[in-house]
Amino acid sequence: MAAQTPKPWQPSGMLAGWRGLVRFWVAVLAALGIGVGILETLGPPMRPEIAAPVPLVRSDPRPALIPAPPDLKGRTAARIPFPRERPGRDTPGPTTDPDPGLLEPDPVAPNLKLPRIGVEGRTPMGAYAAGFDPTSQRPRVGILIAGIGMSEADSLAAIKNLPGGVTLAISPYATNTDRLLAAARMTEHEYLLSIPMEPREYPANDPDDHHALMTSLSPAENLKRLRWTLSRVAGYVGITSALGPMRGERLAGVSDQFDAVLDEVAHRGLLFVDARTGQPPLHRAWNRSADVMIDDDPIDAEALDQRLDALTRIARDKGTALGIVSIPRPVTLERIAAWTNTLAAKGLALAPVSALVLPPATQEQEK
Repeated sequence: MAAQTPKPWQPSGMLAGWRGLVRFWVAVLAALGIGVGILETLGPPMRPEIAAPVPLVRSDPRPALIPAPPDLKGRTAARIPFPRERPGRDTPGPTTDPDPGLLEPDPVAPNLKLPRIGVEGRTPMGAYAAGFDPTSQRPRVGILIAGIGMSEADSLAAIKNLPGGVTLAISPYATNTDRLLAAARMTEHEYLLSIPMEPREYPANDPDDHHALMTSLSPAENLKRLRWTLSRVAGYVGITSALGPMRGERLAGVSDQFDAVLDEVAHRGLLFVDARTGQPPLHRAWNRSADVMIDDDPIDAEALDQRLDALTRIARDKGTALGIVSIPRPVTLERIAAWTNTLAAKGLALAPVSALVLPPATQEQEK
C-alpha cells in the first residue's frame, strides 16, 4: 500500500476561514478588557514602606557652654563655648602658625580678626602652645618675658638665646612683628599678648588711655578696646596684664570690669597670666599669677640671681612657679640663660606658661 503524504495543518471548526480569525481577535480583546477591569478594581499596587534613615549618633566635639560676655550694646548672647580641656601641647617641635580656622571677624569692626574656639573644639591655648611632656613628675618652673617687640635687637636676643620653654609676651604697640613672631615659633616659643590695663600708679604710669582698659570706662567700651588689642597679632595662647613695669592692678581690682575681661578670654579659648604676684586662682578662665617679678629694681646680676634662686625654691616647695620679666634687657637675658642651664641638674623642668596655668576656681556653666 502506497504511503500517503501528510496534509498541511488547517484551522477547523470555529477558527476556520476569515470568520474564525475574527472570532479569535474578539476573544483576545475580551480577555484584555477583563484584565483591565480587574486591575482598576484592585487599584495600584502597594508601595513598600521605606524606613526613615536612622541618624548617626556622634559625640558632640564642642566644648561646654557658659554665659557669654555682653556685646557692645550690653546685650548678652545665650550661650558661648567654654574650653574645659587643659591647655597645652604634648608634642615637641616648632609652635603652630596662625590658623584661619581659629580666627573670626570682630562683630563690630569686621576688618579686625579675633581669636576664637574652632568648630571642633580646638582652642588657641592648645593649638599654639609650646610642646611639653605632661607626664613629667619634676617640679615645673617657668619664665615669661614681656616687652617683646619694643626693641628688635633685645627681642631677637630673647628669642634666639633662651630655650623654647621660655614664654614670650608681645607688646600690642610693637610694629612689624611678622619676622619676630615667625622666629619665635621656629625656635619653639609660645607667646602671649600683653593687654594695657590701668595700673596702680595711674596717671603717673600711663598705659595709653586711648586703648587701655580703664576703670573710668563702661565695660562695653573696655570690651571694645580689648578686642582692638586682641586683633593686633595672631597665634598667641593667651593674654597677660604685664606691660613693661605696669601690671593692671587697678583695673583688676574692679570686679565687674575684670570679670568682663575674663569672660572674653574664656569665650575665645585663651588663658590669662596675672602680673600681680601671689594672687589666688581666678574664676572663669584658665589662669596663673606671677610668683616673682624677676627684674624689679635693683636690676643687676646679683639681684637677678637671687630672684631666680627664690623662684627655684618656690617650684620645689609648691610644685610649680612662674617668674615674669618686664623688659628683655641684656643683663636679664644673660642671667636667665645661665639659670636655665642649671635646672635639669636641680631636678626641675622648664615649662611654658600653658603647662603652668590652673583651671578656673569656679566654672560658671549653664545647665
